[in-house]
Amino acid sequence: MAVTEARGAPEIERIATTPDWYEPYRISQAVRAGGWIHVSGQAGIDERGRTVSDDFLTQGRQAFANVERVLAAAGASLADVVKVGIFVTDMAAHLDDVIRLREEFLSPPTPRTPSWKCPRWPSRTGA
Repeated sequence: MAVTEARGAPEIERIATTPDWYEPYRISQAVRAGGWIHVSGQAGIDERGRTVSDDFLTQGRQAFANVERVLAAAGASLADVVKVGIFVTDMAAHLDDVIRLREEFLSPPTPRTPSWKCPRWPSRTGA
């Protein structure tokens, strides 16, 4: 679905994978606007919408895999990302894991990566 330009605003295109686990909630997995791709937060859930594990690294890897799938649907990759937000329930307990995930999935020049405390999932990633 594309929204035509109005009052100088860029065209907005919805990006989705199949299956689109966000569709029931009326959330776009990503949108392309003005040459930028804005990816919604991705949790450690599988294609059926189920949490993959209680383990932080397993959820984090799944969240990054979900981001990669959405970026691929938009014709991009993690190499194109300039900012990654990571939401963590306990930063003190998982800081080394966050660093490990960054090393596994992000390449120099490493995107800016703010991290926030989030009560729901042990790991959630958005680009």
